[in-house]
Amino acid sequence: MKSAPAKYAILFFACVLFHILGTWSLPLIDRDEPRFAEASREMIERGNYIVPYFNNQLRLDKPPLTYWAQVASYHIFGENDFAARLPSAIAAALTALLIFVWGRRVGGERLGWWAAIIFTLSLQTFVHAKAAVADMWLVLFMTTAHWAGYELLIDPNRTAARPAVASYPQPRWWLTFYLALALGFLAKGPIAWTPLLTVAVVIIYCRDWQMLRRFKFAIGVALMLVVVALWGIPALIQTHGEFFRVGIGRHVVGRSLMTLEGHGASSLGMYALLLPFYFVTVFISFFPWSIKLPWLVGKLWRNREAGVGALAYNRTRVDTYLLSGIAVVFVIFTLVSTKLPHYTLPAFPLLALLLARHWHQTAADGSRRSQFASIAIAIACVWISVALVVPPMLARFFPAHQLFQVSRESLQPNMQFAAVEFQEPSLVWYFRSRVQGFLTPLNKHRAAEF
Repeated sequence: MKSAPAKYAILFFACVLFHILGTWSLPLIDRDEPRFAEASREMIERGNYIVPYFNNQLRLDKPPLTYWAQVASYHIFGENDFAARLPSAIAAALTALLIFVWGRRVGGERLGWWAAIIFTLSLQTFVHAKAAVADMWLVLFMTTAHWAGYELLIDPNRTAARPAVASYPQPRWWLTFYLALALGFLAKGPIAWTPLLTVAVVIIYCRDWQMLRRFKFAIGVALMLVVVALWGIPALIQTHGEFFRVGIGRHVVGRSLMTLEGHGASSLGMYALLLPFYFVTVFISFFPWSIKLPWLVGKLWRNREAGVGALAYNRTRVDTYLLSGIAVVFVIFTLVSTKLPHYTLPAFPLLALLLARHWHQTAADGSRRSQFASIAIAIACVWISVALVVPPMLARFFPAHQLFQVSRESLQPNMQFAAVEFQEPSLVWYFRSRVQGFLTPLNKHRAAEF
């Protein structure tokens, strides 16, 4: 039998290895990846780790935690695509580790393994664990907060006949809860505070007001705000308040009320039409495990009145907590105007735990358990093949990277470079690896002057 630390190490390093496969052969894609990667490089150049810049312009979209992680990776592995993406792989592996330990506390070690595997092998995790963006760090800290909230709310000694608080929780759980909320904010902003709503929903649903005592809200919220303020106040001072106006005003409030960058509804009718967006895209995002979601919904519906006896009481409370967390995430992003399929990714650890819990219960015999292992191995092999084969095939379709490959031998540090009506952020990331200056965007009339 392996010791617990050995199992943790195996799971963590196996997940990191799984997620980094292929990250070195696919150029940075979309707009966000090169923006994050380049902003982290400019942090090092400026020696300013408070306020990020992209192409010598303030980048106020996101807080700094992802940049800090990428800076650390650059110092070890150099400034390259692999190093920019590695932090997301580490965050995804840490999330899987948390799910494993949480699942083991919920229903035993096998359940923990199943939940961690389900999360790791879902499509959105596979994609975003390989991307140089902030999402996996948000998922990590929201999962940490949700787990801490679970430990504070769900007393394993509680029964229907004895619902009172048995003992005051150890300080580590409420401290973990608020520190995770603070770090989640530093990863991607106020959306990281969603677990507070999960806790509120569960307390209201259970009508157990004694639960409130366990959270020390006044002290906890103060601690959370202090941690955020350690970065936030210097950032506001350096930007004269612009970080709040742009980061919160435009990218939180604005994203909620209107469509940003063409992602979502442009009219009230389109907004109404897109309300079920995430309840449809989950079947792609959570693939291949989404095939089991109709079965899971049916099983939960059949068990909805199983509230008699101590075991059933605890079982329904666990389900209530997990379902509340999933529902809160889906409802929030359903109401937000800007929509992207990966926005509901923070709910996937809870969904993985819920699916693993009920699937594990029905697979009591060894043949069904070995069937899960076979399915997981087959899915892992498919994803590994995709990661190794597809990126090299796609690399030639990214023009900025192709331009860099053609011209890299001619680039000199003291050169200036510009682009005429082509302003892909990846141009900045790739060309600035050889050129010290910044990209100058030009129109056709200014091209001759340059």
